[in-house]
Amino acid sequence: MKRIFDIVASLLGLIVLSPVLLLIAVLIKIRMPGPVLFRQERSGRYGKTFTIYKFRSMTLDHGGGTISVKGEKRITPLGEKLRKYKLDELPELWNILKGEMSFVGPRPDMPEYTDRLVGEDRKILELRPGLTGPATLVYANEEELLASVEDPVKYNDEVLWPEKVRLNLDYYRKRSFFGDILIILRTLFR
Repeated sequence: MKRIFDIVASLLGLIVLSPVLLLIAVLIKIRMPGPVLFRQERSGRYGKTFTIYKFRSMTLDHGGGTISVKGEKRITPLGEKLRKYKLDELPELWNILKGEMSFVGPRPDMPEYTDRLVGEDRKILELRPGLTGPATLVYANEEELLASVEDPVKYNDEVLWPEKVRLNLDYYRKRSFFGDILIILRTLFR
């Protein structure tokens, strides 16, 4: 039932939101030289890598790390607005339609983070990664939180990431279709 929902909802989303997707693409092309889409390898279900698609929100060749902090110079003014309203994530509807992602699940990590999962924590790899999920809701202000600490990478690695793994494992154990619908609604109306 979940996969059928993902296919129907992502297809409808791509169709209904196509004017918004086109407008964002045009704005990025006008205001930010370079490609419209950001592509990156992420770990998916069973740890298999896939290419995630997002609207580009950063400058080209910024040389930054994998952790994003609010106010970084590499995030463009348009990119900041896209990230604030999560509009940069809309191209992931394509990943959902293709079956690489789901609407609800753990956010897809970089492969180096997936490699750190051990023991029971690896059970979360049985799930398709999600556009949203419990950890996404809890840490909706992640970029602001990381901007408030002295060492964002260390804080992410030692505090945020382990807590997200715990939340995702809890989701793995308690997940249900109706629970997913509630997570989607909480994401939309937060």
